[in-house]
This record gives sequence, structure tokens and C-alpha cells, in this order.
Amino acid sequence: MKKIKLLTIMVLCFFQNLKAQDLDVSKWIQPMPDNAIFQEKDYLVWCGSMVKGDDNKYYLFYSRWPKSKKHQAWVTDSEVAVAVSDFPTGPYKFVKVILPKRDKKYWDADVTHNPTIHKFGKKYYLYYMGNYGNGEWWNHRNHQRIGVAVANSPTGKWKRCKKPLIDTTTNSFDHLLTSNPSVTQRPDGKFLMVYKAVSNGKMPFGGRVLHGVAIADKPEGPFIKQPKPVFVKDTVKFAAEDPYIWFQEGKYWAIVKDMKGVFTNAGTSLALFESPNGLDWQPAKNILVSTLKIPTNQGFKTVTKLERPQLYFENGKPKILFCAVYESETVNYNVAIPLEY
Repeated sequence: MKKIKLLTIMVLCFFQNLKAQDLDVSKWIQPMPDNAIFQEKDYLVWCGSMVKGDDNKYYLFYSRWPKSKKHQAWVTDSEVAVAVSDFPTGPYKFVKVILPKRDKKYWDADVTHNPTIHKFGKKYYLYYMGNYGNGEWWNHRNHQRIGVAVANSPTGKWKRCKKPLIDTTTNSFDHLLTSNPSVTQRPDGKFLMVYKAVSNGKMPFGGRVLHGVAIADKPEGPFIKQPKPVFVKDTVKFAAEDPYIWFQEGKYWAIVKDMKGVFTNAGTSLALFESPNGLDWQPAKNILVSTLKIPTNQGFKTVTKLERPQLYFENGKPKILFCAVYESETVNYNVAIPLEY
């Protein structure tokens, strides 16, 4: 009897690992309902990341900036706000601005952007990019750094860090700026971050756009940077951005924006990567997550840009893929795409 039980467990583990090896996120994607688009009348909306509160309501953290200033003002005028809904796909209603401008002495005085929300233990952790500048686009862009804000509830008082959580390192792959943070908790209880960075190079753009990994004992850090950049493609200067990482069935996974299809061979798209340890990443077997076509109940909606992928989980299973959509300089919004895992 014991041998039969052991054999059964081994077979289940085998098929579970096989399933983990062959995750195909593209097959999870379901038609997007009509109410799953979130936008505001006078603002451009970007960077949606959602968490369920203790009140069983759903809180969407997002970036916004005045529509009159058009899309590129994300780097000079963005602020992080929160909206609420009774349902995970929406409709969502604006609640308040969470991370507004603050005193010029701070590293995130003028802009907050790239929110990604998590609940670890009893607290909520909002990782984000912040910057300051003189109003000139490149000046703000090159002052991007990563920080974290902590609160006891999604709409509570958020305590922001006085210094960047992830700063730059001279003459490293993150010499010029850091942004696009993504964080997950490891099985051993530590915390893994993957983030976007720009190396040294000809200004104002700088060098290659790469991604780094950092590890911390606590969600608020300090995060210790690892030496090797990830999601690298030969000599491509800007291969990927917008990572979202998670741990599932014994592996780490990441959805990234493939800037020009250098990984998926499908043009601008969302790509899936995998890692055994969170440090060494490679394209997954089923690498293509999504093209620029979003399924709806009326067919497919083709968009100009599909960025900032973020997942929402229920009971350990991915349930919604949040993305930012660009249709034009004055039409930007967030979408909540249902998943069936």
C-alpha cells in the first residue's frame, strides 16, 4: 500500500513539473469584457496593478497624467493613484492620488510611475519608479530610480522611502537609471526583484537597456544587486522592458514586453521567460504570450502598444492579466484580460 501511495505521489509530481515546464500563457487568455477598460476623462491612464483588500474589494493602482500633455508626459507629470471595484475586471472608480508630488529634496519629488502592488504579511507594498527634474524630458528620464511605499491598507496612509530602494551603480549595467520594478517572494521567504536599467553610453539616451536582479530578506529591503544582467539578446540595444515576475510550480516566470519581437519573432509582443533560480533566465518553450490583438466578445481589438503586464492571482492561480494600452497620443488606458488557467 505504501509503495502504491509513493508511486501515485511520484506520478502527480511528474505531471505537475511537466505542466510547469510547458506553461502557455497565450492559451489562458479569455475574451475581455466591455467593462474591463479603465480610463479617465481628463487623464491618460497607464501601469495598472491590482490587489484584493481585506474588505473584499479590488484596488487598482495606476499611473495617470493630464491628457492635455499627451503620452510622452509620463516622464514629467505622472502620479500614482488608486481606483476601486467590486469585481476584479471592473468597472473601477477613482478613489484618490496615492503618491503625489512632494518636496524637491526627495528623489521622487516630481513624478511617480510604474506601480506594482503586493501584500506581504499584513502590509501592502507599492513598488514604483520616481524621478525629479527641471521640466526637460531627458532630465527627468535620466533621474528615474526605484522606491517602495508601505501601508496597512490600500487606501491608507502610504509611507514613502526617503532614498531610492534601487539606485544606480557607476559603470555598471544600471549606470544611468533604474525603473520598472517587479517583485515576488521566494519559497525560502526572501524577496526577488527584477528591474529595468540603462548602462553608460552616449547621452542623453545612454547605453543599452538591460535588466538586473536584486535580493532582499525583507520586502522593504535592503535589496542586494546581483552582478549579471538578464533578458539579454546578443548586441540588441533595447530588447525588452516591463518585466512582471512570479513563482509557480517550482519555477520563476516573467512576462516582458518584447520591443521588436527579437525573442518571439512576432513583432512587438509580450514574451514569457523562465528561470530555475530567479537569477538565470531563458526564453520559455511557449514564449509568445500575446501579440497586439486583444480578444473581446466582439472579436479582436488591435492596439498600437500593449505594455506593463501585471498578473492578479487567486488561490495561487493567475486570474487576470492587466496591461496598459496605447492607441494614440491622447488615448491611453488600462485593460483587465481574464485568464483561465
